[in-house]
Amino acid sequence: MKSISIAVAFAFAGGCFAALAAERSIIQKDKSFSERLISIKRGDTLLFVNNDNIAHNVMSTSPGNEFNLGSQLPGVATPVTFSAAGEVKVICAIHPRMQMTVNITD
Repeated sequence: MKSISIAVAFAFAGGCFAALAAERSIIQKDKSFSERLISIKRGDTLLFVNNDNIAHNVMSTSPGNEFNLGSQLPGVATPVTFSAAGEVKVICAIHPRMQMTVNITD
């Protein structure tokens, strides 16, 4: 019975942690990101929304937070969760002038 109580406590704590994670949107429009600099907490999610009339390829090679969304067509929204603290440089591989920085804190 004690092991069941411990398992329930861990499941509840995990649910509370997930509830604390936040999601914010970054809009892609006119070959630019809606934010040039944003600060979030580790475990938060950015939703990259392509509101442009062309495809974008949002990506980062920053250690611990590497991702590549591939060809993201107009109207598509893709979430990215950041798991490591630090500074993340985000670019569009198609449009190199599209750049932003995400600062992730603990």
